[in-house]
Amino acid sequence: MKLSDAGELGLLAELERRGLAQQIEDDVAQVGDGFVVTQDALIEDVHFRLGWISWRDLGWRAAAVNLSDLAASGADPEALMVTLAAPVDTKVEDVVELYEGIAETGVPVLGGDTSRSEQLVLSVTAVGRSTRIPGRSGARPGDALVVTGPLGAAGAAFRRQAFVRPPLRLSEGKELAQHAHAMLDLSDGLAVDAAHIAARSHCRVVVELERVPLSDGAKLQDLGFGEDYELLAAVGKASRFPVIGRCEAGEGVALTLDGEPHELGGWEHFR
Repeated sequence: MKLSDAGELGLLAELERRGLAQQIEDDVAQVGDGFVVTQDALIEDVHFRLGWISWRDLGWRAAAVNLSDLAASGADPEALMVTLAAPVDTKVEDVVELYEGIAETGVPVLGGDTSRSEQLVLSVTAVGRSTRIPGRSGARPGDALVVTGPLGAAGAAFRRQAFVRPPLRLSEGKELAQHAHAMLDLSDGLAVDAAHIAARSHCRVVVELERVPLSDGAKLQDLGFGEDYELLAAVGKASRFPVIGRCEAGEGVALTLDGEPHELGGWEHFR
């Protein structure tokens, strides 16, 4: 079987089945009491194109996608570790600008590595602490599904051959983590990420698309693009965040638009 057959999710499930990795579908790894770690890599021409994004915004993006995982865990970030692999003709001024973008997040870089590469690769590890991590497995029938902000900005920007800065929802994550039964960040598309909660929590997730707040210029199709990095949470009590659906007994994800079934795409590596 090839990776193109298994897909990213199939590969992760196989590694977990063989006992070679644990909890790798969660947003963070829990190491010790309240200590959390996450890592994401950004690869040129896979996750970004230099002609579509500034070096400063790329730095912000590399940090923000990792801090989004900490936000989904209700964590306070403490440090970033940055590994940079770049072609030898990369300008030092560009690399400095990239690190200035990382610094704008307010989380210090305390180490990392550098290497020569034929294309630009950024790998960031973020560490933090949380007193309560909702995870993805605690949603239950009767829960409301809420989102921390409007969706679709990333997809709308990509249609214009551009990228937008991911939001930082650290304070919102801490607020929701106090009582949410399940929570994750929206990185792969609304349908794909909702399915993670449904699968881990053994429930059916219903999303009413007409209730989903859209970013300026976004279309419904942009909800399948991913990379919005808002938080999606299953909550058992009222909150200040928009309700876009619910959890029921059953399995899988149901997307409806004005009461009728609707389909959205999503992102999965290797496919």
